[in-house]
Amino acid sequence: MELLTSTHWIFLAIGALIMGMSKGGLPGAGNLTVAIYALVLEDALGPVGVPLSVGLLLPILISADLTATLVYRKHTDWKFIIRLLPCFIVGTLLGWWLFDYFQEGDHRIRQLKYVIGGILLSMTALHFLSKFYKKKSGRKRIEKNLVPKGSVVFGLSFGLLGGVATMLANAAGPVAQLYLIAMALPKYVFIGTSAWLFLIVNLIKIPFMIDLEIINLDSISVSCWMFIPAIFGAAIAPMIVKYINQNLFERLIWFFIVLAGIRMLF
Repeated sequence: MELLTSTHWIFLAIGALIMGMSKGGLPGAGNLTVAIYALVLEDALGPVGVPLSVGLLLPILISADLTATLVYRKHTDWKFIIRLLPCFIVGTLLGWWLFDYFQEGDHRIRQLKYVIGGILLSMTALHFLSKFYKKKSGRKRIEKNLVPKGSVVFGLSFGLLGGVATMLANAAGPVAQLYLIAMALPKYVFIGTSAWLFLIVNLIKIPFMIDLEIINLDSISVSCWMFIPAIFGAAIAPMIVKYINQNLFERLIWFFIVLAGIRMLF
């Protein structure tokens, strides 16, 4: 990682801060970090930087997840985690196999870049679908305390999709969020359940990313420095939510995610 310039380090730190804020209560922002890391590492290291960015980001995700689980430790609904986790693991195994394919030669690494860009744009669409779904039916479900019919099958499908997305791009947040919104979880339970789910999933991913050689001593040496802004972002996010126009913030974040996703496709 000797090729990282001061500008690269600044963007990595900004990305870690945004990821921490995403885990701390500003959903969706973390997908911008995925794009920042892929583009920064590609600029510094060439095409090989794209897969390495996925491994570099994982320890940072885990540090932010740990902070979020502490902040929202009293707000977790484990039955939804148990429902999603098995298929997340199966999806992670499938993503591990696919990732190995994408590492064989520069042309396949370029394909991975397109896949990550496509995942980011797809997750953007899922995010706005979840917002629409919540606006239309979330409130009614909370009032009636209803669990949607077929929610187990729904969870299995979303768990499998989320596992693939998180292994290939660390970008499964909107998948889980759409499912949990459909289950009509209260705000803090929604955040706490998401935090615990992804902490467990991200810890499971570690040996697979080591096997793929996208987590190594070089990447860890960079990731460790990014713990500070990530933890800080996760810790201050609940306070930020109280004082900023969250709708404006989210629109700006998703606007930049779309730009970054398009940038990775072309």
